[in-house]
Amino acid sequence: MYLYLILPLAAGLVAQISKLFIKSNRREISFKNISAYSGMPSGHSAIIISLATFAGLKDGLASPLFALSVILSVIIIRDALGLRRYIGQHGEFLNDLIKDLKNDQVLERKYPHLLEKIGHTPAQIIVGGLIGFLISWLGYTFLA
Repeated sequence: MYLYLILPLAAGLVAQISKLFIKSNRREISFKNISAYSGMPSGHSAIIISLATFAGLKDGLASPLFALSVILSVIIIRDALGLRRYIGQHGEFLNDLIKDLKNDQVLERKYPHLLEKIGHTPAQIIVGGLIGFLISWLGYTFLA
């Protein structure tokens, strides 16, 4: 029963730790990349695809847990692809607006720089999903 929790968390951890090396400069590693919202690979899809994969392998494709996992996967991945990317575009536009009004020092002190890269690209989602699938498949094969 603990594998339903451990494997998705392990998949998310692998995805986030890999961002540390992918996003960091070759000369120095930036640990802030571990908690990055976006980037290659998607931790969101790694976690939820891992859960759906393990539920499908362990309980079968007709199980309620697998169905629930698939529905959550669609919601989470859709959010990571669409809504969060749209929010990032808003951050980019607002940052440009504040930069254009640079003579007003109150704006720069009052409004912080917003994140512009919050969502994921389809490639980032696919790679994260593959990480999640592989970790759950390995966990099911060797631990379950």
